Amino acid sequence: MADNMGEHLLNRINYPADLHQLSEEQLPEVCAELRQYIIDVLSENPGHLGASLGTVELTVALHYVFNAPYDRIVWDVGHQAYGHKILTGRREAFHTLRKFGGISGFPNPAESEYDAFIAGHASNSISAAMGMAVASALKHEDRHVIAVIGDGAMTGGLAFEGLNNASVNPNNLLIILNDNNMAIDHSVGGLSQYLVDITTSQAYNKMRYDVYRGLKKIKLIDDDRRDNILRFNNSLKALLTQQHNLFEGFSIRYFGPVDGHDVGYLVKLLNDIKDMQGPKLLHIKTKKGKGFKPAEESATEWHAPGRFNKETGERIIVHKLNEPQLYQDVFGHTLVELAEKDKRIVGITPAMPTGCSMTYMMKEFPDRAFDVGIAEGHAVTFSAGLAKEGMIPFCNVYSSFMQRAYDMVIHDVALQKLHLILCLDRAGLVGEDGATHHGVFDLAYLRPIPNLVISSPLNEWDLRNLMYTGYMIPDGPFVIRYPRGKGEKSDWRNEMQILPIGKGRKLRDGHDIAVLTIGPIGNEAIKAINQVEQEGISVAHYDMIYLKPLDEELLHEVGKKFSRVVTIENGVITGGLGSAVLEFMADHGYTPQVKRIGVPDRFIEHGSIPELYKLCGMDADSIAGVIRQMCTVSDQ
Repeated sequence: MADNMGEHLLNRINYPADLHQLSEEQLPEVCAELRQYIIDVLSENPGHLGASLGTVELTVALHYVFNAPYDRIVWDVGHQAYGHKILTGRREAFHTLRKFGGISGFPNPAESEYDAFIAGHASNSISAAMGMAVASALKHEDRHVIAVIGDGAMTGGLAFEGLNNASVNPNNLLIILNDNNMAIDHSVGGLSQYLVDITTSQAYNKMRYDVYRGLKKIKLIDDDRRDNILRFNNSLKALLTQQHNLFEGFSIRYFGPVDGHDVGYLVKLLNDIKDMQGPKLLHIKTKKGKGFKPAEESATEWHAPGRFNKETGERIIVHKLNEPQLYQDVFGHTLVELAEKDKRIVGITPAMPTGCSMTYMMKEFPDRAFDVGIAEGHAVTFSAGLAKEGMIPFCNVYSSFMQRAYDMVIHDVALQKLHLILCLDRAGLVGEDGATHHGVFDLAYLRPIPNLVISSPLNEWDLRNLMYTGYMIPDGPFVIRYPRGKGEKSDWRNEMQILPIGKGRKLRDGHDIAVLTIGPIGNEAIKAINQVEQEGISVAHYDMIYLKPLDEELLHEVGKKFSRVVTIENGVITGGLGSAVLEFMADHGYTPQVKRIGVPDRFIEHGSIPELYKLCGMDADSIAGVIRQMCTVSDQ
């Protein structure tokens, strides 16, 4: 944590009300101290560094001008909001960020009344803030509502749905577009280029505001005639600047771009526009990683850098000899191997090429790898279009984010039985990012969809084998889900082979109890079985590999032979593997005692993977305890 704070201004700010006691001249010093505090803490306790460094001045200005929590500040993607947390009662707890039992890395109303809306995924701020603004109007409350959205999040379709709705319903919403020309990886698409190119005169904005005030003063403008005035303003601006403004095309009053690191000017501008009637958008230009040179120079690498030396900028990375690869890297290298053999193979990801290691494909085959921006639904349907024309897409989406493309999986992929491979990275519990990012629902939400093959590898060899199987068998959409982090094998580059669809395998024979697992969580089961077998309990272990179609031959064997069955999955137990096994047993007249182990029916907090496994009873010790209890109770 920061030390030697002495009488620094930040020490005097516990809540925004304390910030209001300072003069505007003191705000630059507050910004400097806040930025350094974030650097100090995150150098020892890893988190998302670059985005929050870029929003320091905006955060201070917002809390100086507005009266949170009565005024609602809705952050789009919580990566921007570390400064907000520090200024809203959580400075002393900031060192617990993303730790088990500590504060969340994202805004969460359950944690603080200053967090107006949860913000784990991108592009929802405008819609949520629009709802709040309309609710305030209906209740006749004099409340300001502000949505802070990053330029990367503006590539999401939900953001445009919100903009479109804001333009037609009466509201006084303020949208702040934080334009740093950088999401996590570089922003892509026409909108990104538009934000780079756009120029709007500050002098013009001042003139337009003066005209607005003058017309309102002589009662030539009122709320009922706002659209007419906006059309006049937009036409005047187009004439003077020889350009059309995208946002004013939505009938939203536009201001900017302005320097997002000039806290004094931001305060003035926010005070000038906050009481304007109707929706408005303030476009600020910021630099991701501002104030920490290494983060400014390499924004992607410093998005979430882990521990680092705050003096030298050196990242502290511990390399172990013969360490297993990250699952994402196994995916990335394997995709390149397959693409070298078949020109029909293409790669698609929604804004996460570094996170899912699509970067390897982009380097080797730049014309066959596509980052479509924060647009998961488009990524899936784009892949479907590619597949319809004979290409073989590997569409890689984080499991938690695939929820946003559920309709597209059903209607655009499964219904047409298209040959494409959906790779769900970060499946299962993901650790410190918490409830908004845990990929625990995919097995349950995908299982009811016809025509899907749903699989999960026990280890890196099987990930490669499943990618090869999905590529080689052109019989419809093929889903592979795998976790964040490292696997089990340092010698991961095996000779790929087809894993017969719908066939599991017996890893160990036994006669007391059967354990059925799917995916890498099976390795925790292996540890547990090793424990209890030393105590004389004989366990049969089946790796299902496929959730759909299920290996019915294997399940008939289990149903006939065992009266005690344990199912284990790194996903919600409601609707997943355990539910599928129970359905099979009931349908075929088997009556074993079945214990399901997985994520319980609640949202799981943030923490390390071992902590969360233990919390959910999915760690080796907990699994061993369940096996012992079942065998002991049944033997009595």
